[in-house]
Amino acid sequence: MLDTLLNILSGFRITDALDIAIVSYITYKILEFIRETRAQQLVRGIIVILAVFFVSDILDLYVLNFLLKNLFTIGVVAIVVLFQPELRRGLEQVGRRNLVANTFRNIDKSKAVETVDNIVEAVEDFSSSRTGALIAIERDTMLTDIIETGVPVDSEITVRMLGTIFYEGTPLHDGAVIIRGDRICAAACVLPLTENKNIGRNVGTRHKAGVGLSEVSDALIIIVSEETGIVSIAENGKIRRFVDGKTIEKILLNLYLPTEATVYERFVRAIRKKGGSSDGKDA
Repeated sequence: MLDTLLNILSGFRITDALDIAIVSYITYKILEFIRETRAQQLVRGIIVILAVFFVSDILDLYVLNFLLKNLFTIGVVAIVVLFQPELRRGLEQVGRRNLVANTFRNIDKSKAVETVDNIVEAVEDFSSSRTGALIAIERDTMLTDIIETGVPVDSEITVRMLGTIFYEGTPLHDGAVIIRGDRICAAACVLPLTENKNIGRNVGTRHKAGVGLSEVSDALIIIVSEETGIVSIAENGKIRRFVDGKTIEKILLNLYLPTEATVYERFVRAIRKKGGSSDGKDA
């Protein structure tokens, strides 16, 4: 046993370690991708069929083993058909991945803070006035094909500009606004609708469109309900409802200024902790 292990280690190369690391990373990403999706249930079904196949082989269940063996011959085609939405989503994410530097790195700190403030103020105004809004903020996944479905704007992000776009009387209000960095790229964009039936029966087309875009990209989508004024955030195929302005501000600061936001949060926590300990002493 020891000699066998030594022989294996003696022939182990750096490229072998690289090979194992790449395969492990790909496997991890695949498992992460199918986690909490419809593909997870499909994978479980395949595992059950494989387990039954091995049991039938061990117990000499010839008919069952024959049927399962023939089933595996068309398994590749069946997997492609069954996993078609998930495969499409994964390929879209890989194909849309931006190979250039992150857009947010080129934004000045003061400009980033101003951008965040304007988005938060506009969203709060939409919520209070029950103005429907759909704002998608581009991250690493390029949204060029989504931008092409709308009207080019190429404008600075201001409260008035966003208010004008989503005002019910304007032609651009029915659709999504795409933000790239500190600019509004386009308005009245058409987003793909989600096919997920578990996001809730009370959500409308605007919410389904936001979740749909978050399923095929890493964009952050802010949704304001026209009926209730409730603010929601769609991200990674999930939706979080009843989001307040402070939460949106924190998320956007981590998006536009990840390092500075982290330092700021640590500073606030340190001040609060210090204040709490001094209060304890006084008491």
